[in-house]
Amino acid sequence: MIKEVVILAGGLGTRLAETVPGLPKAMAPINGRPFLEYVLDYLELYGVKKVILATGHLHKAIETHFGNKYKYINLIYSQEEEPLGTGGAILQAMNLVEGKMAIVMNGDTMFRVNLGKLYDFQLIKNSDLTLVVREVKDASRYGTVEFDETGRVTAFREKGEKGGPAFINGGVYVIRKDFLLSFDLPRKFSIERDFFEKIYREHPIYAHRCYQYFLDIGIPEDYERAQKDFRTFEF
Repeated sequence: MIKEVVILAGGLGTRLAETVPGLPKAMAPINGRPFLEYVLDYLELYGVKKVILATGHLHKAIETHFGNKYKYINLIYSQEEEPLGTGGAILQAMNLVEGKMAIVMNGDTMFRVNLGKLYDFQLIKNSDLTLVVREVKDASRYGTVEFDETGRVTAFREKGEKGGPAFINGGVYVIRKDFLLSFDLPRKFSIERDFFEKIYREHPIYAHRCYQYFLDIGIPEDYERAQKDFRTFEF
């Protein structure tokens, strides 16, 4: 199993600004607890021992609440001095990864991926980069991911290109550290647009399908949905 996880926790939550003022999205309260606590509880189920929190200018809210440990998970902070984009944040945090690979995920999304199955998929494919995809009934609001029968990604489609059922990027990745660091990457970039979409033709990216619970709290409607759904979660 992969024991190190990078969580992107610097998102500002502009669409939640009135509902959750002055907090990063990962700290949005769900039934009296920060959203990030639920994510860490989920990771603890799989024996994750180290989490690197990629934080932004509201980092103190996270550091003050959690400190350096949450239950059995050691917490390390990778703080951006200025916005680096998803790619820059991951690249900076990867320098704190001790093992050969890490799981990367968004701190404002609950995607209950079976991490054991994800690890097995990674080993079978011997992949440098795996992204977890989820099928949605109407993909018109999302960018979509296409892949062949082996799971290798064959195309990324822009938002609005494809309606109806399709697979979307679930925001959970397994990345080999030496693979990512082997590229001459800018300090600020988007991991999706400036990396995934530029390398997949020459460097295989694999898509692991997952049909488990998925919720991004980026809009008020889904934030309210989390208040209901999370009452029944068992960790």
